[in-house]
Amino acid sequence: HELPCGEPQGRSLSGGQRSVLMGALPKSTNLGTHSGEGGSVLTEFVLIRGVSFEYRSGTTRVAALQSVTLSVKEGDFVCVLGPSGCGKSTLLRIVAGLLQPTSGVVLVRGEPVRGPDPRRGIVLQQPTLYPWLSVYENVAFGPRLRKMNSGEVDRLVRYYLERMGLWEFRGLRPYELSGGMQQRVALARTLANDPALILMDEPLGALDALTRERMQELILELWRESKKTVLFVTHSVEEAVLLGTRVVVMSARPGRVVAEREVWFSRAFAGVSSRAIRGARDFVKVREELTEMIWEAV
Repeated sequence: HELPCGEPQGRSLSGGQRSVLMGALPKSTNLGTHSGEGGSVLTEFVLIRGVSFEYRSGTTRVAALQSVTLSVKEGDFVCVLGPSGCGKSTLLRIVAGLLQPTSGVVLVRGEPVRGPDPRRGIVLQQPTLYPWLSVYENVAFGPRLRKMNSGEVDRLVRYYLERMGLWEFRGLRPYELSGGMQQRVALARTLANDPALILMDEPLGALDALTRERMQELILELWRESKKTVLFVTHSVEEAVLLGTRVVVMSARPGRVVAEREVWFSRAFAGVSSRAIRGARDFVKVREELTEMIWEAV
């Protein structure tokens, strides 16, 4: 049931193909409600409520975010789009616990974010690997800190390196790898820590077009298997539409949420060529609508 590759831009999905795609949608991965502070029941896995942030240097203050409110359900893949400098990366770092908001609150599973936590993994645009450690040792670093036994560590590291196509490179240092390979190591290291929430800050932005496309497919495949919750920052509208279950559009600085759009392509990806999806009229329509939203937000 795969859409034929090489179809011209703007091709519409037929009724049968659309039903195949929609039939491929997995059941909701939302694991239900959970209790927050004071025993209140929450349905959001991540809740960002009224978050503002100012960068301060002496008497200079620069407002990066203004009253951002956003929720993410468990198992969702939420992509954040917006013009350069709108505070997307700042927001991600606040959710990671690397920055504290000037005002507002961030809750993950009902608990306030007060600092970094191994249950929240982060993948940055430039892989932050330990240059003195091998590929294997980089991926094993987190599980060893968690006091896992050596056999379990080896099984885990081997599994993720094989999934990334990097097992044969396990003895190399990061500087001996290409940029795409380094990013795969960084992703393997994050997944090996088994975080409940994965935060990605333009992880594919520095890659060439072909490597980026392959990494997009790999990320999507791993997300569908693991059912992890992902918050993904990107400048690429096409990438957001392809990967996300929901796309959030932010305004120019100070960043505010100005629009949200549910998208379904990522849940219907199994067995369907990403290139065929990109050329489908439905995909092009959503992409252009979101592009127009960003232009209006500038």
